[in-house]
Amino acid sequence: MHRKVIAPSVLAASLLLVIPASAASSVQGAPGIGDPYYPASGNSGYDVSHYDLRLQYQPKTDLLEGTATLLTTARQDLSRFNLDFGLKVSEIRVNGAKAKFATSGEHELEVTPAQVLKKDTPASVVVKYAGKPSEFKIDGWSAWQRTPDGGVAAQEPDSAVWWFPSNDHPLDKATFDISVNVPDGTQAISNGVLQSQSSRLGWTRYNWRSNKPQATYLATLAIGKFDVTTGTTASGLPIVNAYSKDLGDNAGAARASVERTGEVAEWLEGVFGPYPFNALGGYVPNVPSSFALETQTRPFYSPKQFANGANVSVVVHELAHQWYGDSVSVDGWKDIWINEGFARYSQWLWSEKEGEGTAQELADWTYGQRAADDPFWQVKPGDPGPDNQFHGAVYDRGAIALQALRNEIGDEKFFKILKGWPTERAYGNAKVGDFVRYAEKVSAKPLAQLFETWLYTPGKPAFAPPAAPAGNARSLKAPAAKPVEPKSWKKIAETNTIHDH
Repeated sequence: MHRKVIAPSVLAASLLLVIPASAASSVQGAPGIGDPYYPASGNSGYDVSHYDLRLQYQPKTDLLEGTATLLTTARQDLSRFNLDFGLKVSEIRVNGAKAKFATSGEHELEVTPAQVLKKDTPASVVVKYAGKPSEFKIDGWSAWQRTPDGGVAAQEPDSAVWWFPSNDHPLDKATFDISVNVPDGTQAISNGVLQSQSSRLGWTRYNWRSNKPQATYLATLAIGKFDVTTGTTASGLPIVNAYSKDLGDNAGAARASVERTGEVAEWLEGVFGPYPFNALGGYVPNVPSSFALETQTRPFYSPKQFANGANVSVVVHELAHQWYGDSVSVDGWKDIWINEGFARYSQWLWSEKEGEGTAQELADWTYGQRAADDPFWQVKPGDPGPDNQFHGAVYDRGAIALQALRNEIGDEKFFKILKGWPTERAYGNAKVGDFVRYAEKVSAKPLAQLFETWLYTPGKPAFAPPAAPAGNARSLKAPAAKPVEPKSWKKIAETNTIHDH
């Protein structure tokens, strides 16, 4: 999904306004956090530490009513700040006092508090709102998917503006309490742990909690009629999986895949280190889309992911994101490789573990599928541009880059990096350059040229095989073996629609 780029307004325009003497030293937060791919994403001037969302949804009409409480801290004295949101707002209070508000652009909510927000001082922001998410569109498009029995919020790079006001960029993570009231017989699925469930007067309320920092696009909500399965991992983490009751022929394959979530997560802990969150699971709603998404603790899967039978590889991909993408998130959207290159490579490692083709064999096969003049090789995974943010090259060339790194530094240091990076950057954000420096530190080798070649240089790079073990050197004249299609290739290729956002 690519939003229309809206250039943020400049502060010079705001200086034309008459500012009271008491607010002379304060500023107005800009309607953008500074991401060049999406200038209107996020907002400057403050940080959100917690979202408390109290919602009510009527599936028959698609009416969503909500009260969102945001716990914030100003990063400078603020006379005004922006939120990203698209539904109709009826009231905003800041620190208990009514605030003035106006809308601008396609999803900017401009809030003027009664008193200037002082730098480094906590503030509460309460927003009351209502609307039909499917009717709010940006460039004719909505991230809210209607289902036969409800609705679903899951998209990248954003979905929050369709259902709650936020600072909508991965740079501003927060914890979440999401409480949803729905008609009896309907369920509400969200992130984290279900804290409680209660019924009253024909309505049932579900209270979910995600207690680790979470980017706004990773917050999810699914309302409908689900079959829910529960369990625990060996370490006691709760697992909640949910499947729409009307998945039809895809139902069995979806369950056969997603029910292996605990097994996959336990294996990934051996690769990436301890699982970073308080819950596991996944959900498959009855939606027409074909993508999957790493919504934190509870990935979203479209039924079409399982149209050709069970596919555990897509579960591996989305769960790998819990470390690479969710716990360690992008600093800016151009850094998408540190999400997608690693998630794709995790699918290759799973294949290696299952004996269906090694990561080297998959890299060789993937490399050989496209000629040097294929436009695929013109996309730079380290900075693909907003139009190519989810291009296959970010995934496949990005994964080959990791195999090239593995070949260069050897397995011991390579897997030390894979496990150490999510610990080093846990619950934070990172640039591609941060990973390069970390890899150089751990491997004690200069790697800048390797990454420059694979991530930033258009064209098909040379791809050398791994060095032969000492005492087992191959003849320099021996021809390279022609790559053979790995057994896992087709199943991995079937998951390519994960990036059709």
